[in-house]
Amino acid sequence: MPSIDDTIVLSTATLSLSAKMATHNCNGNHSLSNPQDILKNQAEKWKISLTNEAFARKLDENDSLRHVRDEFLIPKIGDLPNVDKTRTDLNSECIYLCGHSLGLQSKRVRKAIEVWLEDWATLGVYGHVHGRIPFAKCDYLCVPTLKKLLGAEDKEVTVMNQLSSNIHFMMIPFYRPTKERFKILYEERAFPSDEYAFHSQIRLHGYDPIEASVPIKPREKETYIRIEDILKVLKEQGQSIALVFLGGVQYYTGQLFDMETITRAGQQQGCVVGWDLAHALGNIPLHLHDWNVDFGVFCSYKYLNAGAGCVGGIFVHTNHFDKNYPQLDGWWGNRYDTRFQMKPQIERDIGADGFRVSNPSIHQCAVLSASLEIFEEVGIEALREKSKLLTQYMEYLIETEINQSSSKYKIKFMTPLDPEQRGALLSLRIIGVDARQLFNELERQGVCLDVRADVIRIAAVPLYNSFMDVYRFVSLLKNVQI
Repeated sequence: MPSIDDTIVLSTATLSLSAKMATHNCNGNHSLSNPQDILKNQAEKWKISLTNEAFARKLDENDSLRHVRDEFLIPKIGDLPNVDKTRTDLNSECIYLCGHSLGLQSKRVRKAIEVWLEDWATLGVYGHVHGRIPFAKCDYLCVPTLKKLLGAEDKEVTVMNQLSSNIHFMMIPFYRPTKERFKILYEERAFPSDEYAFHSQIRLHGYDPIEASVPIKPREKETYIRIEDILKVLKEQGQSIALVFLGGVQYYTGQLFDMETITRAGQQQGCVVGWDLAHALGNIPLHLHDWNVDFGVFCSYKYLNAGAGCVGGIFVHTNHFDKNYPQLDGWWGNRYDTRFQMKPQIERDIGADGFRVSNPSIHQCAVLSASLEIFEEVGIEALREKSKLLTQYMEYLIETEINQSSSKYKIKFMTPLDPEQRGALLSLRIIGVDARQLFNELERQGVCLDVRADVIRIAAVPLYNSFMDVYRFVSLLKNVQI
């Protein structure tokens, strides 16, 4: 068996090898699969301190995915609205750590838009069938890669609407409360639009949101939810819960939930289990079919990089294909081969496609498909391995460079420190200085991030963020003047 030192651990092949070596170590030592151990091992091999800029540059040099950054348009500092133009190089690329809010534009997008614009201009209505991306089938182009990213089987995924509307569309068949079972379990501080949808659906069925809501929260003085607490609530209240609906990756804390375990526990209590995948899809590998997830909803403008407000989609497990649930119908839910026969009764398509209502937007699907091409080429597993290293590197530098007794402020991680319980997002609670002032100063120096009260959220996205982005960001944090 080769030594870990015989390989460059940042290549996809070596990361896989590192995991296998840890798994098969005859002494049962699993440490080599830990991102911090991988970083430490490389620092020792290169004889460079982890806190040295040279280490970040060496990581980027040996990153087998470094070329993918060139697929994206990184905003220049001089183009950003709140930059202090007297203190920065305006032609330099900004430090973009806001992919959890809006992913960057792929360079392939403009070509994809030009294609459908040209088809529309030259073909008119014939573009529905004869376009290079036929307008009437443009959503189908997105499905194969989405299937892989979601871990879905044939007909389980479709592209339609946007996230909040899809929550409503899915709650019509999957939230059917009874006198005995009418509650919805979700995480406290869920994305507000999710909670608005839950409460409005509860009222629509004639129940009181206060009585029908079961928001689960972290324990006192903790920042994220323990899975055992979710399982405990399900065991104690499961017979009254109609729907379990959580964010796969919690938007505020960045916590990655154990979707398989929670799904199984909920279904054992007779609950339907759905997931908001807005912060999970394109961020972590998913296996929704194998996990037996009932349904899921997603958007495409965060980690999928399809642009603000771009088309969303749904996942529906094959277990539900033969069920005659109540749902809202529209002509795009009709089978393709009879859709244009304009029959008075719908011939509903099989699976997720049968939930569609309106024809999809060619310009949105064209943009999404252009971005998905990159995921198809790179693979979510390779991205996940790089993501773990980026996030671990960020955590290590913050602990080493910021959270010291001499520092003028401290950072508390809201996000789990276990790499397996988080994705790319880190939520940082700022202690000792005003978070908004810190945020404003970082913006003035060309950093893109976001702030919620005393919490700054950052995401090093493996498609386009580098280890130098992480190093530069923490250097600014360390030397910021407030």
